[in-house]
Amino acid sequence: MPLLDWLNKSDAVRTVQKVPYRLLEAVPELGVGDTNTENMLIQGDNLQALKALLPLYAGKVKCIYYRSALQHTFGIQPL
Repeated sequence: MPLLDWLNKSDAVRTVQKVPYRLLEAVPELGVGDTNTENMLIQGDNLQALKALLPLYAGKVKCIYYRSALQHTFGIQPL
């Protein structure tokens, strides 16, 4: 399996290790559609959201769509 590598990767790994695991909390008044679906829309800090998913969904997630704040704020379109 290919591995990703980038400049300052060791710093990023240390940062991730410092962030504690969190529980996701449902906010029913913000929900839309069928509550029995396997799909989720999570709004919040990206690192905290991904760490919250890790214990239950490691190796099971098919797709994560990530929209950065820069794309939203400056209208930057992904390649």
